[in-house]
Amino acid sequence: MIAFLRGTIAEALPQSIVMDVSGVGYEVLVPLSTYDRINPVVGQQATLKTHLHIRENMQVLYGFATDEERDIFRLLIERVSGIGPATAIAILSGMNVTSFKSAVVSGDVQSIARAKGVGKKTAERIVLELKDKIGLASTWEAQQEGTTTQAAADAELALIALGFKQTESRKAIKALLKENPQAGTDELIRGALRHMS
Repeated sequence: MIAFLRGTIAEALPQSIVMDVSGVGYEVLVPLSTYDRINPVVGQQATLKTHLHIRENMQVLYGFATDEERDIFRLLIERVSGIGPATAIAILSGMNVTSFKSAVVSGDVQSIARAKGVGKKTAERIVLELKDKIGLASTWEAQQEGTTTQAAADAELALIALGFKQTESRKAIKALLKENPQAGTDELIRGALRHMS
Protein backbone atom coordinates (compact mmCIF):
# COMPACT_ATOMS: atom_id res chain seq x y z
CA MET A 1 0.00 0.00 0.00
CA ILE A 2 1.13 3.57 -0.65
CA ALA A 3 1.12 5.37 2.73
CA PHE A 4 2.20 8.82 1.56
CA LEU A 5 3.61 10.74 -1.38
CA ARG A 6 6.27 13.44 -1.14
CA GLY A 7 7.10 15.29 -4.30
CA THR A 8 6.46 18.24 -6.57
CA ILE A 9 3.01 19.33 -7.62
CA ALA A 10 2.74 18.92 -11.39
CA GLU A 11 -0.98 19.76 -11.77
CA ALA A 12 -3.58 21.06 -9.33
CA LEU A 13 -7.35 21.11 -9.66
CA PRO A 14 -9.76 21.52 -6.72
CA GLN A 15 -10.32 17.77 -6.30
CA SER A 16 -7.34 16.29 -8.09
CA ILE A 17 -3.61 16.80 -7.71
CA VAL A 18 -0.86 15.23 -9.82
CA MET A 19 2.33 14.75 -7.83
CA ASP A 20 5.68 14.18 -9.51
CA VAL A 21 7.56 11.77 -7.28
CA SER A 22 11.01 11.03 -8.75
CA GLY A 23 9.72 11.35 -12.31
CA VAL A 24 6.49 9.38 -11.80
CA GLY A 25 3.21 11.33 -11.89
CA TYR A 26 0.62 10.13 -9.37
CA GLU A 27 -2.94 11.40 -9.77
CA VAL A 28 -4.43 11.81 -6.31
CA LEU A 29 -8.08 12.66 -5.58
CA VAL A 30 -8.37 15.00 -2.61
CA PRO A 31 -11.19 16.56 -0.58
CA LEU A 32 -11.52 20.34 -0.72
CA SER A 33 -10.35 20.55 2.91
CA THR A 34 -6.98 19.07 1.88
CA TYR A 35 -6.76 21.24 -1.22
CA ASP A 36 -7.41 24.38 0.86
CA ARG A 37 -4.94 23.35 3.55
CA ILE A 38 -1.97 22.65 1.27
CA ASN A 39 -2.93 25.40 -1.24
CA PRO A 40 -1.13 23.61 -4.09
CA VAL A 41 0.92 25.60 -6.56
CA VAL A 42 2.55 23.91 -9.56
CA GLY A 43 6.25 23.41 -8.78
CA GLN A 44 5.96 23.49 -4.99
CA GLN A 45 6.93 20.56 -2.75
CA ALA A 46 4.15 18.80 -0.86
CA THR A 47 3.39 15.69 1.16
CA LEU A 48 0.07 13.86 1.07
CA LYS A 49 -1.06 11.02 3.32
CA THR A 50 -2.69 8.50 0.98
CA HIS A 51 -5.17 5.67 0.76
CA LEU A 52 -5.10 3.31 -2.23
CA HIS A 53 -8.60 2.07 -3.02
CA ILE A 54 -8.67 -1.01 -5.22
CA ARG A 55 -11.78 -2.16 -7.06
CA GLU A 56 -12.05 -4.93 -9.63
CA ASN A 57 -11.71 -2.53 -12.57
CA MET A 58 -9.63 0.35 -11.17
CA GLN A 59 -7.21 1.61 -8.57
CA VAL A 60 -7.73 5.10 -7.16
CA LEU A 61 -5.33 6.98 -4.92
CA TYR A 62 -6.89 9.38 -2.40
CA GLY A 63 -4.79 12.01 -0.66
CA PHE A 64 -5.12 13.95 2.60
CA ALA A 65 -3.27 16.77 4.30
CA THR A 66 -3.35 15.04 7.72
CA ASP A 67 -3.52 11.58 9.24
CA GLU A 68 -6.76 12.61 10.95
CA GLU A 69 -8.48 13.34 7.62
CA ARG A 70 -7.32 10.00 6.25
CA ASP A 71 -8.55 8.20 9.40
CA ILE A 72 -12.03 9.75 9.07
CA PHE A 73 -12.10 8.77 5.37
CA ARG A 74 -11.16 5.17 6.22
CA LEU A 75 -13.62 5.06 9.08
CA LEU A 76 -16.45 6.16 6.80
CA ILE A 77 -15.72 3.72 3.97
CA GLU A 78 -14.90 0.75 6.18
CA ARG A 79 -17.30 1.10 9.10
CA VAL A 80 -20.44 2.81 7.76
CA SER A 81 -22.56 0.66 5.47
CA GLY A 82 -23.29 2.15 2.07
CA ILE A 83 -20.54 4.80 2.21
CA GLY A 84 -18.02 4.65 -0.60
CA PRO A 85 -14.92 6.75 -1.28
CA ALA A 86 -16.81 9.38 -3.34
CA THR A 87 -19.26 10.03 -0.49
CA ALA A 88 -16.49 10.11 2.12
CA ILE A 89 -14.56 12.65 0.01
CA ALA A 90 -17.75 14.73 -0.38
CA ILE A 91 -18.23 14.77 3.40
CA LEU A 92 -14.62 15.85 4.01
CA SER A 93 -15.00 18.47 1.26
CA GLY A 94 -18.07 19.87 2.97
CA MET A 95 -16.78 20.03 6.53
CA ASN A 96 -13.49 19.82 8.38
CA VAL A 97 -12.63 16.98 10.76
CA THR A 98 -13.53 18.96 13.91
CA SER A 99 -16.93 19.95 12.51
CA PHE A 100 -17.61 16.36 11.45
CA LYS A 101 -16.76 15.00 14.89
CA SER A 102 -18.95 17.64 16.56
CA ALA A 103 -21.83 16.80 14.22
CA VAL A 104 -21.59 13.10 15.09
CA VAL A 105 -21.34 13.78 18.84
CA SER A 106 -24.34 16.12 18.84
CA GLY A 107 -26.35 14.09 16.32
CA ASP A 108 -26.39 17.05 13.92
CA VAL A 109 -27.70 15.19 10.87
CA GLN A 110 -28.41 18.44 8.97
CA SER A 111 -24.75 19.49 8.89
CA ILE A 112 -23.61 16.14 7.52
CA ALA A 113 -26.50 16.01 5.04
CA ARG A 114 -25.32 19.30 3.45
CA ALA A 115 -22.40 17.47 1.81
CA LYS A 116 -22.88 16.89 -1.92
CA GLY A 117 -24.60 13.55 -2.57
CA VAL A 118 -25.33 12.91 1.12
CA GLY A 119 -29.02 12.87 1.96
CA LYS A 120 -30.74 12.90 5.30
CA LYS A 121 -31.01 9.10 5.50
CA THR A 122 -27.30 8.63 4.77
CA ALA A 123 -26.38 11.29 7.35
CA GLU A 124 -28.61 9.58 9.93
CA ARG A 125 -26.91 6.24 9.20
CA ILE A 126 -23.46 7.83 9.64
CA VAL A 127 -24.42 9.29 13.04
CA LEU A 128 -26.14 6.07 14.15
CA GLU A 129 -23.32 3.75 13.14
CA LEU A 130 -20.48 5.91 14.44
CA LYS A 131 -22.29 6.79 17.65
CA ASP A 132 -23.95 3.53 18.61
CA LYS A 133 -22.20 0.68 16.82
CA ILE A 134 -18.61 1.84 17.11
CA GLY A 135 -19.00 4.21 20.03
CA LEU A 136 -16.54 6.74 18.66
CA ALA A 137 -18.79 9.63 19.59
CA SER A 138 -18.02 9.03 23.26
CA THR A 139 -14.29 9.44 22.56
CA TRP A 140 -14.88 12.64 20.60
CA GLU A 141 -17.20 13.94 23.31
CA ALA A 142 -14.57 13.26 25.99
CA GLN A 143 -12.06 15.09 23.82
CA GLN A 144 -14.35 18.15 23.58
CA GLU A 145 -14.89 18.11 27.35
CA GLY A 146 -11.15 17.86 27.99
CA THR A 147 -11.32 14.47 29.76
CA THR A 148 -9.06 12.83 27.17
CA THR A 149 -6.08 14.14 25.26
CA GLN A 150 -5.98 14.91 21.55
CA ALA A 151 -3.20 12.34 21.15
CA ALA A 152 -5.29 9.61 22.85
CA ALA A 153 -8.36 10.41 20.74
CA ASP A 154 -6.34 10.45 17.51
CA ALA A 155 -4.59 7.19 18.42
CA GLU A 156 -7.91 5.52 19.21
CA LEU A 157 -9.40 6.67 15.90
CA ALA A 158 -6.34 5.41 14.00
CA LEU A 159 -6.52 2.00 15.68
CA ILE A 160 -10.24 1.69 14.93
CA ALA A 161 -9.56 2.67 11.32
CA LEU A 162 -7.01 -0.15 11.24
CA GLY A 163 -9.74 -2.60 12.29
CA PHE A 164 -9.18 -2.93 16.05
CA LYS A 165 -12.12 -2.85 18.46
CA GLN A 166 -12.68 0.37 20.34
CA THR A 167 -12.71 -1.25 23.78
CA GLU A 168 -9.36 -2.99 23.17
CA SER A 169 -7.85 0.18 21.70
CA ARG A 170 -9.03 2.36 24.56
CA LYS A 171 -7.77 -0.13 27.17
CA ALA A 172 -4.30 -0.30 25.58
CA ILE A 173 -4.08 3.48 25.27
CA LYS A 174 -5.14 3.99 28.90
CA ALA A 175 -2.42 1.60 30.06
CA LEU A 176 0.19 3.44 27.99
CA LEU A 177 -0.95 6.84 29.30
CA LYS A 178 -0.54 5.62 32.90
CA GLU A 179 3.12 4.91 32.12
CA ASN A 180 3.65 8.10 30.11
CA PRO A 181 0.91 10.78 30.35
CA GLN A 182 2.72 12.97 27.79
CA ALA A 183 2.86 10.27 25.06
CA GLY A 184 2.18 11.50 21.54
CA THR A 185 -0.16 9.98 18.99
CA ASP A 186 2.50 7.95 17.14
CA GLU A 187 3.94 6.59 20.38
CA LEU A 188 0.46 5.56 21.58
CA ILE A 189 -0.36 3.83 18.29
CA ARG A 190 2.93 1.90 18.23
CA GLY A 191 2.62 0.93 21.90
CA ALA A 192 -1.01 -0.15 21.50
CA LEU A 193 -0.15 -2.25 18.45
CA ARG A 194 2.57 -4.03 20.44
CA HIS A 195 0.18 -4.46 23.38
CA MET A 196 -2.69 -5.87 21.28
CA SER A 197 -0.66 -8.22 19.05
